[in-house]
Amino acid sequence: MSGFVEGQVDPAFRAVREVFEASFADGANAGAAVAVFVDGRPVVDLWGGLADTRAKRPWLRDTPVVTYSCTKGVTATAALLVAHERGVGLDDPVTDWWPGYGVGGKDSTTLADLLTHRAGLPVFERPVSTADAADQRAMAARLAEQHPVWKPGTEHGYHALTFGWLLGEFVRRHTGFTVGEYVRRNFGDQLWIGAPPEIAEQAARVGAPPAADQAWTDPAPISAATVAEMARAFRDPQSLALRASTNPLGSYNNPEVLAGGWPSTGLVTTARALARFYADLAAGDLLPADVLADAVRERVRGRDAVLTLESAFGLGYMLPSENMILPETARPTAFGHPGAGGAIGLGDTANRLAIAFTPNLRRDWLSGDRRAYNLIDAAYGAL
Repeated sequence: MSGFVEGQVDPAFRAVREVFEASFADGANAGAAVAVFVDGRPVVDLWGGLADTRAKRPWLRDTPVVTYSCTKGVTATAALLVAHERGVGLDDPVTDWWPGYGVGGKDSTTLADLLTHRAGLPVFERPVSTADAADQRAMAARLAEQHPVWKPGTEHGYHALTFGWLLGEFVRRHTGFTVGEYVRRNFGDQLWIGAPPEIAEQAARVGAPPAADQAWTDPAPISAATVAEMARAFRDPQSLALRASTNPLGSYNNPEVLAGGWPSTGLVTTARALARFYADLAAGDLLPADVLADAVRERVRGRDAVLTLESAFGLGYMLPSENMILPETARPTAFGHPGAGGAIGLGDTANRLAIAFTPNLRRDWLSGDRRAYNLIDAAYGAL
């Protein structure tokens, strides 16, 4: 039964379950999971619906699913931990550790620029295949030889796919590991950036509703003019927005894509594991408290050169903005990253809260849709 919800909820957080159940009743979800931790303790662990609507396969307790750009928060944490442990300065030139990177005026680029989407490399200039994308060295070499779209550090624009391979090269050059390998060794064995065959087989099948249902259904607080500008950009094959998000292009139901370990968008995990990651992060178990505090400090905010709407970033973590719309109660202290399919991973050190929502049905084409918003609102309301 597609509307059936299983799992446990602390009585104080029963409103989260009510919101979650309602999302199946009104057809907003096909299959999904949500998890909430407070003070490191699980208070919500729910799942339901269908992992595969075609095969009528139910969503089980440990069903993983690709979480798209939620991956970026995990990848950024890996880079921050490596920088801390290896004593690499955030404002040191990338060419200090990647000598060939300085082509075309990129020699002033810093690690902070990579983390804040200011590198000026939001697109791959040549087509990238699925096989190419599985090779961290090759992807890095492509980016090293490119000229930037803007002078690094002068503006920010969402590096939808390139973000992961840029930071992946930092991790690889300092540890010898891919981001996926480093994450599983240090952060959790259910965070797969590079899913083995048995995990890809268990993963929920992602899909989208009819095109008419994919429009942004509730634009507030984004202006209608901004929504229209974004819509035009995603219809224009020459726009940075479309080019940044469609090369490499591959189905996230393809085991080869899931195995490729795309470090911007390829994280396959459960809501429980993603929320646990943010709970551990907020508790200081993954990064020292001062490193995390600096990382969630706002570094950039304003019109995004790629997406055309407002975005805001700390060091790799997205902050509340038009590109991550959060309830008012969450805005002052929440950080994390949404994913294009509606997923989100969120941490909050002030409220000792961590939340993850992982659906398999893509709805609104802006990341962070109302399903996540409503669940986050209910969780904060229970504190």
